[in-house]
Amino acid sequence: MGVGRMGSTERDERPGPSGSTGHWTPDLKRWGKPHYLAIAEALAEDIRTGRLTPGTRLPTQRALADALDLNFTTVSRGYVEAHKRGLIEGRVGQGTFVVDPARSGRPGAAAGATRIGPVDFTMNLPPEPDTSALQARMQASFADLSSDLANLLRYQGFGGSDADKEAALRWLRGRGIGTARERLLICPGTHSALFSVLGQVARPGDTICAERITYPGIRSLSAHLGLRLVDLPMDRYGVDPDAFAAACTKVAPKAIYLNPLLQNPTTATLPRSRREAIIAVARRYAVAIIEDDAYARICPAPPPSFAELAPEITYYVAGVAKCLGAGLRLAFLVTPSARTTLPLAGALRAATVMASPIATALTTRWIMDGTAEAIVQFVREESAARQRIAASLLPASTYTADPHGFHVWITLPAGWTRSAFASQGRSAALGVVSSDAFCVAGTPPEAVRLCLGGPSTRQQITRGLEMLAHALEGSPALASNYI
Repeated sequence: MGVGRMGSTERDERPGPSGSTGHWTPDLKRWGKPHYLAIAEALAEDIRTGRLTPGTRLPTQRALADALDLNFTTVSRGYVEAHKRGLIEGRVGQGTFVVDPARSGRPGAAAGATRIGPVDFTMNLPPEPDTSALQARMQASFADLSSDLANLLRYQGFGGSDADKEAALRWLRGRGIGTARERLLICPGTHSALFSVLGQVARPGDTICAERITYPGIRSLSAHLGLRLVDLPMDRYGVDPDAFAAACTKVAPKAIYLNPLLQNPTTATLPRSRREAIIAVARRYAVAIIEDDAYARICPAPPPSFAELAPEITYYVAGVAKCLGAGLRLAFLVTPSARTTLPLAGALRAATVMASPIATALTTRWIMDGTAEAIVQFVREESAARQRIAASLLPASTYTADPHGFHVWITLPAGWTRSAFASQGRSAALGVVSSDAFCVAGTPPEAVRLCLGGPSTRQQITRGLEMLAHALEGSPALASNYI
């Protein structure tokens, strides 16, 4: 699949409103430095001497790479370094321009200026709403809470008020889950919910099954609780039910942990038929199911949840961080029965005291007045747009993704190791997460995860993916020359 067919880098050849198209071709040999640093030094020198004037549009990174017979990534690193020094700025849809030294210390002073610095693909969070109307709506809701600030700064009863639980039940119904209020707890985030559930279903030394490649948090929580985590093989649809059955006969697990929708990191979604097969095994061997449905509302037409198909054996956790905002540490926990709710409530109360009243009140308000649904719709649309950018730039054979998700799982081509690729990303100011973070047992695959929600703009997404795509289409031997 061709690289560079989207984004500003291909459009920059047209003359721009603030200066003529650049044909700048510096002599890098005179600097005696790595090429990317030499590009920044040459820019600084030519700006100082007046050979490049403020407002001059520079060549695209691809054009300069061709002119200098360098790799695209090397030139990109040079432009990043020049941006750090305040020499240049990027303008959405226009290109890269020389900055007036008199205002170089004020990023974004020019209309349409945007940062072209590091692109962080490491943090798995949803795209942040950037439309003025939605931002204003979110801010107004937050401001309205100040009228009840005194109450929100006091201790609250654990598990949520009746009003908070009503909002949570509405949120869950949007996922197809109808449950009794007595089976619902409002928790201070997914981690606290998972920690308490694991502590209830298992004791130190007991076994928990999980996907071979899984959410890193479950590894950490199991280790802290002294639980043995046993990995289950996966394919592109998720966990193999037959392997789960074999594990049940061999190690007698107390529970199976699953992140079955837009799985982090592989993006796999378990189809209904496989969910039903896993449920049959779990019932046969009396194994509890812990369902981490972090992306519950992002996918517009998901398969039915385990909580819907087998409520009597499922502990269902729906955090709102991946749907509404990473800083909103709140989760809705649905237990298999009212009887199992009481000890969980006690454990959560002992460990956390309560969920933040301010976070709970804000989430309740957003759910009840429709703001939450508006945020979810934005996240869906923006994630889909970013996935389209990824599809246009990344070699199709190298990655898996879901069109509604905001992360990508890259299986590296032959010759690349995950450590070398992650190191190459860091050298180009691009953050990725290697498979080591997600692997429960055995040798991690040569793969990395990218999150498309972290970077703030589509332009950043495009620039970062172009650089990674060039690396994927090359080899580590070539990459070693980028520095």
